[in-house]
Amino acid sequence: MSARPNPLPWTIRWRSNLIQAPLFFFATAVFGTLALVVSLVDRTGRSEHRIARLWARVSLWAAASKVAVRGLENLRKYPLAVYASNHTSYMDIPVVFASLPFQFRILAKKELWQWPFIGWYLNRSGQIPIDTENPHATLSSLGAGVRALRSGMPLFVFPEGRRTDTGELNPFFSGAAFLALRAHTPIVPLALSGGYDLLPMHSAHFYPVPLTLSVGEPIETKGMALREAGELTERVRAAIEDLLGQSREREASAPAGR
Repeated sequence: MSARPNPLPWTIRWRSNLIQAPLFFFATAVFGTLALVVSLVDRTGRSEHRIARLWARVSLWAAASKVAVRGLENLRKYPLAVYASNHTSYMDIPVVFASLPFQFRILAKKELWQWPFIGWYLNRSGQIPIDTENPHATLSSLGAGVRALRSGMPLFVFPEGRRTDTGELNPFFSGAAFLALRAHTPIVPLALSGGYDLLPMHSAHFYPVPLTLSVGEPIETKGMALREAGELTERVRAAIEDLLGQSREREASAPAGR
């Protein structure tokens, strides 16, 4: 992780409050409205997804942060997979939409559906809400995820279930493994770096830093049974932890003032 200035410099507060945050929310309102209108005539979700990708790129531009994708070739090894990533901040969603070069569905906390524009987009575009506090609702959501996979739609999941409040990995839930095992698809581990520093939990200010999305080797699930979901979950977590370690090593060895 990159170091953040502490205490918060007035220049960063001024820039966030007067320029970056208004741009981000304006872009969200504009593209959210456009996606809602388009959803009335396009039932495939393709147009909405293109709008979401444009929103993501504008959001990252407003945050003054660029994304480097490493291991992009691993995204194309399987036409259908579950993509599992660590969860660093609210800016993870723009990073993912801007970086993954295909349509997918997100399994996300149901609280996001309560947000204006974002919630409306999630609902109209077929994203899948999950209630991590209600086991019965969680099972229903996972069933919807399996149906999406079996229809040919890749899924994106945050196995931690919530953002990190320390910058380190939280324990993983086994939902991503369950989905992959039920649908007989591989899991592709993803590691997001920089998001925690860009927009930390409980902060409303952007700290522009370089962002990295690292894509690991797909983990095959053929021949595995549902009872092995716990073991598969640990393999995914270990793979993401390894990708994060590699990212930190690259960051530490990069020339100062990069």
